[in-house]
Amino acid sequence: MADPVTGAPLDGPDGRVNEPSNPVSAVRAVFPSLTPAAQAIARIILADPGVVVRSTITEFSAVSGTSEATIVRTARALGFAGYSQMRFALAAAVAKQPERLVPGDLGPDDPLTDVIAKVARAESEALADTAAQLDPEPLGEIVTAIAGARRVDVYGVAASGLVAADMSQKLLRIGLSSHPFSDAHMALTSAALLRDGDVVVAISCSGETPDVLDPARTAAEAGALLVAITNNPRSSLAGLADYTLVSAGRETAFRPGALASRISQLLIVDCIFVGLAQRTYDKADAAIRATREATDRYRRR
Repeated sequence: MADPVTGAPLDGPDGRVNEPSNPVSAVRAVFPSLTPAAQAIARIILADPGVVVRSTITEFSAVSGTSEATIVRTARALGFAGYSQMRFALAAAVAKQPERLVPGDLGPDDPLTDVIAKVARAESEALADTAAQLDPEPLGEIVTAIAGARRVDVYGVAASGLVAADMSQKLLRIGLSSHPFSDAHMALTSAALLRDGDVVVAISCSGETPDVLDPARTAAEAGALLVAITNNPRSSLAGLADYTLVSAGRETAFRPGALASRISQLLIVDCIFVGLAQRTYDKADAAIRATREATDRYRRR
């Protein structure tokens, strides 16, 4: 079975549909890639998944203002065999962790006690969802590629630029040649000079940021291995990448990219870093000791 949005296969090796382990997180991840009609359905799921749980397909058609055929196509685009399977998956998610699926977001009049609780919950959920979908096999292959790379460039702007800088300094700390770029002109200049054996890590929540997408495309054309860290596995960036690591985290007016999405990106970066430190333990340990001694001497002056 093919994904009606991307044309990619939805079936697993045994012929069964690969249903997402966290249906709400899956809807949020692919939302930008859905058709307008599918987005109308997805908005209802994200606002209150219980609406689907309580509704037959006919009832949900009336609620969403879309046809039953559109609902079925959307369910398949989200990774389900049909509406019934999506409904059962959402029901299971609600039963397992009802507090995670209660509607509501930060509001301008929320007291700070609620702000603390909601922000903490959003970030812990983002970390849990990211960890749940982080596949150790491609992660290990990425670690191997970076460990043997001539250089590692990391691209990201705005909040993702902060993550890019964090990753680059971590790699530098264990003796790997790494450079972060948040300026598109500088990133393009660097990308054009890369070659086979180099690695680029491109970070973009949407996967559509031109300042990241264009240098990433140039780097791939130059022969570098491209790793994408993005919330959207169907984005243009993911389509270019040799490997895609999917971060989770919902952005809203009061939770922009600097919060939940950035936290989940940092989790992925930390997993790569620890894997590299393990893989190159002797070199990494010596580099950490040398850099610590240098900074300690500076502080003692």
